Amino acid sequence: MTPTLTGGKIRLEPLTPAHLPALEKVAFDPTIWRYMKYKVTNPAELKAWADLFFDKPGTLFWANVLQSTGEPIGSTQFIDLDPEHRSVEIGNTWMAEPFRGTPVNPEAKLLQLTYAFETLNLRRVALKTHHLNLHSQAAIRKLGAQYEGTFRNHWIMPDGSTRHTVWFSITPDEWPTVKAGLEQRLAR
Repeated sequence: MTPTLTGGKIRLEPLTPAHLPALEKVAFDPTIWRYMKYKVTNPAELKAWADLFFDKPGTLFWANVLQSTGEPIGSTQFIDLDPEHRSVEIGNTWMAEPFRGTPVNPEAKLLQLTYAFETLNLRRVALKTHHLNLHSQAAIRKLGAQYEGTFRNHWIMPDGSTRHTVWFSITPDEWPTVKAGLEQRLAR
């Protein structure tokens, strides 16, 4: 069961079909999907994308909701949650353009990572991105995640191009430093 994770600026609440109409206000921005293996341009595609993850084993699916207004501004997930090996990937994260580069995403990552390491007692949290998404790679590095390597020719993108996937991770030994860094960023 996906828990609600609450911060000062953002609340991650289990994404349901009821969130989709509000997410339509932001989800059709093509810059959101440029580096993802999905293409969402209309309500039917948004619903089809969400249907891929509703009730999917090993997936926790959240709507990013502003605390101040209750407005959904994006989405994020735990992918391939593996209780046996105590690992997960944070991914399929996107949000409305006005909130990119603000404290909202670092706070969401703090909430997710705290849940992963301090509640689920995971041993590894992975993050991955498209090889051309240099902004995302920089943000993941700034988070404190360690570069692990690149899967070459990993996916064929919706436009037919090849995606090489750049992988990062955080382990329990690194978590205290990552957490302190995120808390310092949010305190500024």
